Amino acid sequence: MSRIGKMPVSLPSGVTATVDDANVVTVRGPLGTLSQKIDGDIRVEIENSELVLSRPNDEKRLKSLHGLYRALIANMVVGVSKGYRKDLELVGVGYRAEANGQRLEMNLGYSHDIVFELPQEIKVETRTEKRSNPIITLSSIDKQLIGHVAAKIRSLRPPEPYKGKGIKFVGERLRRKAGKSAGV
Repeated sequence: MSRIGKMPVSLPSGVTATVDDANVVTVRGPLGTLSQKIDGDIRVEIENSELVLSRPNDEKRLKSLHGLYRALIANMVVGVSKGYRKDLELVGVGYRAEANGQRLEMNLGYSHDIVFELPQEIKVETRTEKRSNPIITLSSIDKQLIGHVAAKIRSLRPPEPYKGKGIKFVGERLRRKAGKSAGV
């Protein structure tokens, strides 16, 4: 069996899960509700406030889906109970970001400002303090969506390897290059 797939997903207090006839798992918690369609061959059962996934045989396709769906359901449980958060840092002179509702307006050194429309499920905050880089904070209950949006924002100006200018995740270690050396 899949090592990940055979581990049960425990439901913390305040979180409930339901599985309907169409094999859709719905998880409700204090922060919201998420649902995920599961492949018809994977069975999901609720036992003693735990979700247990099982598969009928050891077919290669089912083995891969077993661990995948268990991980997706575990991410949903964490999302509706605690939520997810991503912090992005803008490194560069004159780089700035401003949040207006679901719009993120950024000046990233191009000749124009970039306006990024965010999905309704994501909340955004920006903060700029003196003598520090601007920080964009994204928060949501959906791990897949927040990761996708954060990667999309980062792709607008990825960090370059010489000075490190660009948009990077807070705590991300960049591989730096030495640059030119003086000719002898």
